[in-house]
Amino acid sequence: MAYTDSEIAEAHQAVRTQAAHSEDLYKLGLIYSVGESVDLVQAHMWFNLAAARGSEAAKECRRELSDQMSKDEIATAQRAAREWLKVTHH
Repeated sequence: MAYTDSEIAEAHQAVRTQAAHSEDLYKLGLIYSVGESVDLVQAHMWFNLAAARGSEAAKECRRELSDQMSKDEIATAQRAAREWLKVTHH
């Protein structure tokens, strides 16, 4: 499944605030986990944030990605998620 540039931009716009819905965060995880924009660290970060907001699908995707990633990559994704939370809380 490939996403268009406008779909990717829309997804990023939707999560720019603390009130971002888990579905929007999950969609970004999907965008970065498949297609032309594959970035497992980014995908893990977005799935982690969606999972923290209750998305069961994101929890499963995050678990599957973790099996493909190094401990350093997972740590980087977790730091990025914490940083995103800090930025959106201000």
